[in-house]
Amino acid sequence: MEKLRIGGTWVGVLDVELDNWNIPMLRDEVAKRSNCNPHSINLICAGRILKDPDDPTRNLTQLGIKNNAKILSTRISVEEGQSIKNQIMAEEERSRRLSRLKAAATALAGRHADGSLPVEDFNIEVEDQSGKKVQLGSETDQRAVMMGLMLDANGKRLIRQGNYKDALEVLSMGEEAFSLCDSKVLELIDNVPILQINMVWCYFMLRDISSLSEAGKRLEMAREGLERAHGKNLLRLRLLQGGRFPELALHLRLELLEGVVAYHSGQFEKARVALTSAKAKFARLQVSDETLSAVMQMGFKEVNAKRALRMTNQDVGGAIDLLLEEKAKKRQKQMEDIQRRNEIWEQKQYGVTPLKKPVDLPRLDELVSIGFERELAAEALRRNENDSDKALDDLTKPETNSNLQDYIESKKRKKQKQDTNSEIERYVQMGFERSRVVAAVEGGGTPDEIMQRLMMPQSEAAANSSASASASASASHNVAGSDVENQDVNKKNDGGEGEGEGEGEGASSSSSSDSERDVEMEDEISADIASSDALADYDIEVNIEGEAISQYLAMLDSAPPQ
Repeated sequence: MEKLRIGGTWVGVLDVELDNWNIPMLRDEVAKRSNCNPHSINLICAGRILKDPDDPTRNLTQLGIKNNAKILSTRISVEEGQSIKNQIMAEEERSRRLSRLKAAATALAGRHADGSLPVEDFNIEVEDQSGKKVQLGSETDQRAVMMGLMLDANGKRLIRQGNYKDALEVLSMGEEAFSLCDSKVLELIDNVPILQINMVWCYFMLRDISSLSEAGKRLEMAREGLERAHGKNLLRLRLLQGGRFPELALHLRLELLEGVVAYHSGQFEKARVALTSAKAKFARLQVSDETLSAVMQMGFKEVNAKRALRMTNQDVGGAIDLLLEEKAKKRQKQMEDIQRRNEIWEQKQYGVTPLKKPVDLPRLDELVSIGFERELAAEALRRNENDSDKALDDLTKPETNSNLQDYIESKKRKKQKQDTNSEIERYVQMGFERSRVVAAVEGGGTPDEIMQRLMMPQSEAAANSSASASASASASHNVAGSDVENQDVNKKNDGGEGEGEGEGEGASSSSSSDSERDVEMEDEISADIASSDALADYDIEVNIEGEAISQYLAMLDSAPPQ
């Protein structure tokens, strides 16, 4: 046993095992001897407050506390102690949330990048600035880009909410995700340099002067990245955007941040050049009441009118054209989203291939175009891992074609029986007698008609039709044996052809995946992605930037000459 000399709220020598004790254990022991709540005790050693380490397995020796060390114990107020406790709990919750966010983004990117059938009724796809879907590099690159975009979108929402601390954490995770992608692929997109600018903006809003050197490097990489993505003198971006100026606000923020970093690094002349250029861009982005009114008279909202005028250099006609184009693109995207949801729903009806991939719809359309029934062709593709040639062989051979048809009919009968049994159970749970429910359901008709038969007095129902009673008895017998029949079907699929087994495993895997999903966090990420558009990165309100430019130019004017 080693010894620690305690002073303050309790004075004495404490016998401890430095290699086995941690900070919470030491605080609890001192608090007990001081007749205090552990949360009201501060421990100080060698001029530093002993805080609980991130890793609870770290012992006192690992934290630098030695035998015969002097520990000062001070008591803090109940309110202060509770505040510290609340801060600790809030930090733990924040850490858990960030971990959940990263895990959810990883899961979403994995599901949507490898070509698997999405669990959701939507699919995440990468688009360029004109809204066209693009394939960037390998599957690994796709996954890295998707994950980076998700975290980037979440980080930007946090910035809009003024939560710069969490935004910085999330953007750092996004930067890490992008780093897993081939650098040649990243040169084609401007998301990474914009993310780097946003990270430095978080430093600025948090007044984190200690990160100046890192901020300077990020801004250099951001400027180089924008030049690669947008072209020399923004030529590529200007052609893509039809001569518009969407990047003006983004470059204003970049130059402001460059000026701030230069100022705090003592490079006053460099700071003045950057800030003066930013000031000129700020002036160009000011929207006059006359032009704003002219655009709004066409039925557009103020926020949208301002955005369009900024991006078209205050040209009223150009702004209206831009807004109409964006409206048409939004309508087209909504139609494409509906079509994609319908396609995913159709793919889910066909099941997955042995390697858990969905049926390839373009290849299915090809087989249907030459005369094959859609459901039959889909099953042939599913069994053959979407190999069109092998599927065509199965469809043209009488024996395998007959096998495919038998399987599809068997699956339909099984589905129909499951639906009937589910409907029967629903009415039974309402309190109706099972035999009467079976008779009513087997009699067919709409739910209202079935309910009317069930609500009839039993004697009237019996007199209504003797044929109904006979049908009821027959149906009752069938339902009683339905469980056994279903078991037989499953056994045939498990031990027979193997197609049913593959589909069954796919369904089981999907069910298992559903139970492990963090649906709440995935929905939050999906909403962030859905709410963004091609020009969202350039749509920046520059009021804070304008104030900062004036402030730093005034500081430069009052600075002593170099």
